[in-house]
Amino acid sequence: MIQGSTELVAIVGSPIAQVKSPENFNRWFAEHQPNIAMLAIDLQQDVLDDFIRTLRGWQNLRGCVVTVPYKQLLASRLDLLSERSNALRSINVIRREADGRLVGDIVDGEGFLNAARQQGFNARDTQVMLIGTGGVGSAIAYSLCQAGASHIVISDLSQERVKALEDLLRDAFPKVVIGTYPITLAHFDLVVNASPVGMGATDNGPMPLPGDLMETLSATTLVADVVTSPSITPFLAFAQRMGCPIQTGPEMALAQLGNLGHFMGVTPLEI
Repeated sequence: MIQGSTELVAIVGSPIAQVKSPENFNRWFAEHQPNIAMLAIDLQQDVLDDFIRTLRGWQNLRGCVVTVPYKQLLASRLDLLSERSNALRSINVIRREADGRLVGDIVDGEGFLNAARQQGFNARDTQVMLIGTGGVGSAIAYSLCQAGASHIVISDLSQERVKALEDLLRDAFPKVVIGTYPITLAHFDLVVNASPVGMGATDNGPMPLPGDLMETLSATTLVADVVTSPSITPFLAFAQRMGCPIQTGPEMALAQLGNLGHFMGVTPLEI
């Protein structure tokens, strides 16, 4: 039960009904920190500045997880960013300091790698295809390069955004080979959908890659999706039929709980 003494964290985005963070955090809090709770906030874009002003004075709020579409929009409104957030101009978590200053980081990439390691995946010297150049996709690409991926191919409907992310990665990781759109997926160790394609889809819904290209997948390729609802997207269902190991959006969301909570000061890093 939320009381006057309860400390709060929040998650903000729009829409918000599909997110898994409140369920994951509040279950953990109930078992380990019973006087902390997470609130879900479905926020209109035209009140972002008002929301930031409110955060500065919200004294029993420890921090805020940020989801689509505000990861990049809120980054420019904070007082301090981590090195990777500053490079990517994106955040997915805010910590409120005691004096009201707001500090941002993006741990989507670290959470993704935590989940992938649980599948037995090691990023070093791997070839990766990533679809989606938004906040989560950019963060995953950055963390994969940090973790030692040797080749990466980036796909998005916006070629301008693809080029911008490629240029950023070339500058930050000059040893990583940035490839072009493939004619086969057979040589990839990891294929990741970091776009919203498949959100709310049925079995025959859209996929982020054409079916004929998906048919070239190797059975050893890890296929991952960041979409949390449905858990098994059409993209992942296709990969399963190809015999591939898969990683779901809810698995990533659960794996990064410690990264998010530790930054806000409400959980240990390893939980």
